[in-house]
Amino acid sequence: MPSAVLVPSPGVRPARASRVSAAAMFIAPLVALVVLWEVLVRAFDVNPRIFPSVGAVARAGWEALLDGSLVRHIGASLGRVAVGTVLALVLSIPLGIAMGLSRAVSTFFTPLLRFFSVLAGIAWIPIATLWFGYGFGAITFVIFNAVFFVVAYNTLLGVSSIPLQLRRAAASLGAGPWAMLYEVILPGALPNIVTGIRTGLGFAWRGLIAAEMIATNVGLGYMLFVARDFYRTEVIVFGMIVIGLLWLMLDRLLLAPLERATIERWGLVVRS
Repeated sequence: MPSAVLVPSPGVRPARASRVSAAAMFIAPLVALVVLWEVLVRAFDVNPRIFPSVGAVARAGWEALLDGSLVRHIGASLGRVAVGTVLALVLSIPLGIAMGLSRAVSTFFTPLLRFFSVLAGIAWIPIATLWFGYGFGAITFVIFNAVFFVVAYNTLLGVSSIPLQLRRAAASLGAGPWAMLYEVILPGALPNIVTGIRTGLGFAWRGLIAAEMIATNVGLGYMLFVARDFYRTEVIVFGMIVIGLLWLMLDRLLLAPLERATIERWGLVVRS
């Protein structure tokens, strides 16, 4: 009796090839930028104090990894982002839902959200240091502000976009207030909420780096600030690369897939 042969699904290889191709297209510009960087530094014999070579930056990164300072700075920065974001979500999502369900609440808070969303993030650093001093509290407060207003406003938009007929249909089928909230309102608003989280975290990440340059003694922003005092441009550039790569990983590996999956399940987009 002939043995069975497992044949891969026709869609597996094309899908895998598509992912590899997309990854290559994403990485190619970054590789080209590094090559151009090294060529220009060598061609014009750039002073290392003005801009370092690729090799100098790699050595600085290796030293930071060996002495443990890189891990400390990354851990401190990510911890602050996590705490500030969680606090913002706990308060902003209920507020956005309340605004979406109540015209009176929306009328009162919408102008405030629009006003403070412009100030969210970096603009709060001076007053945050006055209120909380230099340290964890001030930076967490800056991150909180960067996320809170964006998520609250997007939650409001998400709740407002749920058709009234859908709510009435759920009510006619016997859905009580809590069932309406968990089975209609939250799922319907979730695509907008996740989009708000992704946008708010982008603002929070920039605010974090700026605040760490002023209000703390550990973190990626602090690493850049101290390196400037000693004219260590290789550490500055390495820190900038780490900041950019961390955000790319956070955005592309966590936030973008979460947003895409949420929109495909509860939004109006269907996976092709």
